[in-house]
Amino acid sequence: MTLIYTRPSPAVAFVGRHNSGKTTLIEKVIAHLAAQGVDVGSVKHHGHCGFDIDYPGKDSYRHRRAGSHDVVIVAPDLMARVTELDREPECDEVVASMPGHDIVIVEGYRQSGLDTIEVMRSANERDSEAIEEFVSRGTVRGGVPVAVATDNERAAQAARRRGIAAFGLDDVPSIAAYLQERYVRPKVTVAIQAGGESRRMGRSKATVPFLGRPLLERIAMRLAPVADELLITTNEPQNLGFLDDLDLGCPVRLATDVYDVRGALRGICTALSSATYPLVALVACDMVFASPALVYSQARIAQREGVDAVIPRNANGYEPFHALYRVDACLPAAEEALKRGDSRAKDFFGDIRIREFTRDEVKDAAPFGGCFVNVNTPEELAHAEQMIQENGDR
Repeated sequence: MTLIYTRPSPAVAFVGRHNSGKTTLIEKVIAHLAAQGVDVGSVKHHGHCGFDIDYPGKDSYRHRRAGSHDVVIVAPDLMARVTELDREPECDEVVASMPGHDIVIVEGYRQSGLDTIEVMRSANERDSEAIEEFVSRGTVRGGVPVAVATDNERAAQAARRRGIAAFGLDDVPSIAAYLQERYVRPKVTVAIQAGGESRRMGRSKATVPFLGRPLLERIAMRLAPVADELLITTNEPQNLGFLDDLDLGCPVRLATDVYDVRGALRGICTALSSATYPLVALVACDMVFASPALVYSQARIAQREGVDAVIPRNANGYEPFHALYRVDACLPAAEEALKRGDSRAKDFFGDIRIREFTRDEVKDAAPFGGCFVNVNTPEELAHAEQMIQENGDR
């Protein structure tokens, strides 16, 4: 059975004092992002005991009064949960319970460790001390925000001097654009290279049975949770009809090689030129432990750091597969390498800005390892099956 990955949600916190206007601002930002098709989750830190969303007389309230500690209310279009706690959960625990969103916007939780956007309003007396601290030190309650939203020009100028983003309280489009660039989950094409006949395997790797199902089905199922599009590069589209029967939750497209002669670099060019989205995670169809968590981590790094590629490196050098590429920089560089007569996957790496994905980062993302293992022969395939049968999947 293929393990199904649950994609975490990136999060950012808006913080400020009572009457700073942060709730109003958050409401407008959420509406703006939602109108752009962003899947937004949100968290409000109440800070006081005793709030309730359930009321006397309701059936769910009667359940709780009778002694139930965890009541779920389900309707065709909504669901709510009321759970009694023996301790207040940490912010990261709350966000972890909300997977699959493009972004989670948190109101409050200043000490959560999340990046914070400080909201400060001149007319709010409670903000005066925060404004003075920020102007003089660049901090608020000792913490450095990544951005400020304020109508106070001194605070805005202090932010700009320190390289901190500054926005007006009503500049919702600019704040939303900032969140899109820095925090909203970037859209990713996951390209699985499944060229066709493999001499060492003796048949197509894509369709060779693995634990009773085509090997390509396993890889597609593993990586679909982090894909906005699954792109299969193949020379045997007529043999991959089984993909139509899978419920993958994302579009699946097939792309045939754009070059008459095969080769690793040409395969990369095919994937990059056929992708819908600007970031492409490239994986081979015989990587039996391909890691969706690795893809997610690489995409977040590419977003935050603006690099052209995020490529794992081990003792033998770069791993061009199970790496992530930015199309607008990597496709021209790869095509230019082909014109020079190069053919190896790594032959354009000197022409792009690479962010090395270290072994420690690989271990953090995929602690069970094996994500670069590929199967080239029937014996290796059988060994991988045996490992899963004896030790479980990973």
